[in-house]
Amino acid sequence: MKMSKQFPLNALRVFEAVARHLSFTKAGEELGLTQTAVSYQVKLLEDTLGEILFLRQPRKILLTDAGQRLAPKVSDGFDLLRSAVSEMQGVADGTLIIHATTTFASQWLARHLGIFQLDNPNLAVRLETSQEVIDFSKTEADLAIRSGKGEWPGLRAHFVMRNHFTPMLSPKLAETIGGVREPLDLLKLKIIDPSDPWWRLWFTAAGHPDASLEDRSRTRLGAQSVEAAAAMAGHGVAILRPEFYQDDVAMGRLIQPFPLTCEDGSHYWLVYPHARRHTAKIRAFRDFLKKTLPGFDAGPPDSTT
Repeated sequence: MKMSKQFPLNALRVFEAVARHLSFTKAGEELGLTQTAVSYQVKLLEDTLGEILFLRQPRKILLTDAGQRLAPKVSDGFDLLRSAVSEMQGVADGTLIIHATTTFASQWLARHLGIFQLDNPNLAVRLETSQEVIDFSKTEADLAIRSGKGEWPGLRAHFVMRNHFTPMLSPKLAETIGGVREPLDLLKLKIIDPSDPWWRLWFTAAGHPDASLEDRSRTRLGAQSVEAAAAMAGHGVAILRPEFYQDDVAMGRLIQPFPLTCEDGSHYWLVYPHARRHTAKIRAFRDFLKKTLPGFDAGPPDSTT
């Protein structure tokens, strides 16, 4: 189809929002349009393309095969446009906005960002933290460090590091029961967040799948770094990634009573919209991780990443 001046570009923007939300109402709220206006723009695009893009069902809509083919390409196109406009405004190459989980940010990233800034003195860094999975279309973040399985539609994902876990506690707390010599000794102490599935996985691997966790108080602190701080204060046993707390072990604030560590298949990944893969500041951050972490997966050359 030949692109003409009459092609409804605004309808593409509406389509992208509807496809992302799978809701005419939510798309309208995002774009400041009525549901009627959203429906009109989608119908206009469908008429222009000669394809039905959505299946309208009671109380929900679904993308058709044609809609599923079109949606990621339109999303990438708008990402490219946003990136181009930002660079023209002198913003894109001036500040790198990183979103990360609180634990990764405090226990690894903050300790190594100085290396990145030495290598990129003209690039400012803004670090944002939360446990939420951000929507790149609704945030200024350029890239994110996420914990998961590396499968996020529309995003390029690079493996950063494995995420494994093991119980850790204050040596003074261990002394209150005469030391921790076997896994079941941990149950004599307060468990920080016994509802965390990591605990069940670890006790099962330690040979105690029936370890009693269900009847314990549910203390949830929201982030591994906060749980580690509580453990250092002697408030209980936390299940942590041991490499993040090597300094605390060396200083005598924490101990790792058992060498056994476990995984749940969820690891740390660098992610960003596929369409931004050639942005200079994202390439710079990839190079930094490759330099700093031997296991980092930089992926194929820039022509295909």
